[in-house]
Amino acid sequence: MSDKLDMAETERFGKSKLKKMEMQEKNSLPSKEMVEQKRASES
Repeated sequence: MSDKLDMAETERFGKSKLKKMEMQEKNSLPSKEMVEQKRASES
């Protein structure tokens, strides 16, 4: 029963209420060169 209520709420939701946001990458993967330097320094 509660699932039907949730679906009705989802259908009424308006995208105009959402704020526009710009995504910012916080945790980037290290470059191939950085990985190789790290391996070389540990050996």
